Amino acid sequence: MDRFLVKGVLGGLLGKRGQEQTGGGPAELGENEESIRKRPRRETPRNGVDLAGPSWQRIRAEGLDCDYTVLFGKAEADEILRELEQEVEYFTGALARVQVFGKWHSVPRKQATYGDAGLTYTFSGLTLSPKPWIPVLERVRDRVSLVTGQTFNFVLVNRYKDGCDHIGEHRDDERELAPGSPIASVSFGACRDFFFRHKDSRGKNPSRRVEAVRLPLAHGSLLMMNHPTNTHWYHSLPVRKKVLAPRVNLTFRKILPTKK
Repeated sequence: MDRFLVKGVLGGLLGKRGQEQTGGGPAELGENEESIRKRPRRETPRNGVDLAGPSWQRIRAEGLDCDYTVLFGKAEADEILRELEQEVEYFTGALARVQVFGKWHSVPRKQATYGDAGLTYTFSGLTLSPKPWIPVLERVRDRVSLVTGQTFNFVLVNRYKDGCDHIGEHRDDERELAPGSPIASVSFGACRDFFFRHKDSRGKNPSRRVEAVRLPLAHGSLLMMNHPTNTHWYHSLPVRKKVLAPRVNLTFRKILPTKK
């Protein structure tokens, strides 16, 4: 599991970048000691415990509001990854395909959904009912809720077998999401580059230039994507052919109950 470690993650990855500029290259987030000391403003967890840690780093730009921390130490993250690899049941057959511009393609990663009974979630042309929670997912969900004060009733699991598996630019803005609710992204396994790109700076002829933001997501890390991030910014996990190890990502969401 040592290949999953990234040394100095909290000290060297994040900072305030993303200012509008004339160039188009991504901003690699750098060290910002003041932001490391600041925890994001969150309501106290329901059990009344106000944790002294973890240390958070704030990611702010025009319409971008995220918070990042390494939530699980190496030993616990290794254990959780092993359980995920053993217990998660991924989609097969038609559910392992995605609709893009009216055409169906094989998904370049494995996916699964888990959550509360009675929910449905639609993305990429598929409407899915989640499987019941399993202990390892409940463990991660409850830890995220404890340190953020947020509650979640659904998780999308993405497994990337190596650096060739990827996901293109998209926004998590499906209508089933509770308005204004954050999305909690927890990563286990290989460190992968995660990109944010402003909606106005996409394509060959963007309406304006806004610097992209690159964030390496470490083993055991938590990224909170707060409102209105998914309104203004697309995100992606591009191909990295030099990455040979797998990565499992859990995105916890709050879904509105299905209307009867």
